[in-house]
Amino acid sequence: MPTAELPPLFGDMTMSQVLQAYPGAQRALFARYHIGGCRSCGFQPGETLAQVCERNENIPVAEAVAHIQESHQSDSSLQVSPHDLVTLLRTKPDLLLLDVRTREEHEAVKLPGARLLTQELVQDLFTNGDKAQTYVLYDHTGSRSLDAAAYFIGHGFSETKCLTGGIDAYSCEIDPSLPRYRIEIED
Repeated sequence: MPTAELPPLFGDMTMSQVLQAYPGAQRALFARYHIGGCRSCGFQPGETLAQVCERNENIPVAEAVAHIQESHQSDSSLQVSPHDLVTLLRTKPDLLLLDVRTREEHEAVKLPGARLLTQELVQDLFTNGDKAQTYVLYDHTGSRSLDAAAYFIGHGFSETKCLTGGIDAYSCEIDPSLPRYRIEIED
């Protein structure tokens, strides 16, 4: 995606607005500047990007903006659309579909053939899994699965992707028989 097509990002935007436009911004800020990953380096939704940059060693806002946008482009390369997932499932029969939601969400509704990603399954995959196999991870709306995909890629699973928009988008675009739901804390 060319930079001109990226959503606008300015220092006077609140962190809530930044995260809405760039869902991976917190991950990007933490990876480069150790901002937003824990209590000691966290930020409030109402703080502006400029305020966060200022109180974190006066990081130049333009530098933070550029990094968030570059990370967003990198995140985009890890994603597959619901329609692309259908194609992958047809063309790669060994594809492993992993659900990173809670057990309760998984038991309520899941994509056909998906396995719940438990700690035990992660340990098994990291010990015995084929790092060249295609893995597609999904969550409810597509925000948390990027973190999980990055974790897998960081451990050598180079063919790991995540489902854009999560199971919710899959239900809307591919299989409306899958029940949709809303989690109150997502607001």
